[in-house]
Amino acid sequence: MSRTLALFPLSLVVFPGEKLNLHIFEPRYRQLVRDCLESDITFGIPPYLNEGVSELGTEMRLLGVDKHYDNGELDIRTKAVGVFRIREFHRQAPGKLYAAGTVEDIRDDPSQDLTIKDRITEYVQQLYTALGLRKLFVDLPPNYRIYDVAHNLGLSTDQEYQLLAATSEQERQEIVLEHLEHILPVIMETERLKDRARLNGHFKNLTPPNF
Repeated sequence: MSRTLALFPLSLVVFPGEKLNLHIFEPRYRQLVRDCLESDITFGIPPYLNEGVSELGTEMRLLGVDKHYDNGELDIRTKAVGVFRIREFHRQAPGKLYAAGTVEDIRDDPSQDLTIKDRITEYVQQLYTALGLRKLFVDLPPNYRIYDVAHNLGLSTDQEYQLLAATSEQERQEIVLEHLEHILPVIMETERLKDRARLNGHFKNLTPPNF
């Protein structure tokens, strides 16, 4: 079923469940925030990729305004609540400064492949340890979704959009598993070379082998 949704294109991908803080300065989006506050509407963030507004986007709910500036600018907190597909894009909503679109909600299958998840968890632990981000792994809840780690896996914006286009958790798992299997050996080798470079010029205390 289609509906009309206010749109706020940005050059990033937002995942369902993600909280996003934004600084609002353009008059059209200050107007959008006012409408969110006064009419309790939501708005969509379709990624602006390859010099165009993407077909898919993430619906956002305004959680609050943290700061009003004297010049009218705002600091706001938002949370992503779902994914939609744009069927018709309008540069301006009727009587408004901001864009809008006729959109359809995309239903998602949350079922996971636990075997794939175990492998991803192992790889993520190796990745975060190699990069000195161990705390991110420690803070990861056991029931995490791919969306919860996607921004910390070295994915390009196009790859993140591919995740957004996936309509099941298992499909997202397969995308991330393939990515980790590709980049992890490269990162591990890079870190090994860094360690070797740090040792150059230092006295080495090495235990010779017995033969």
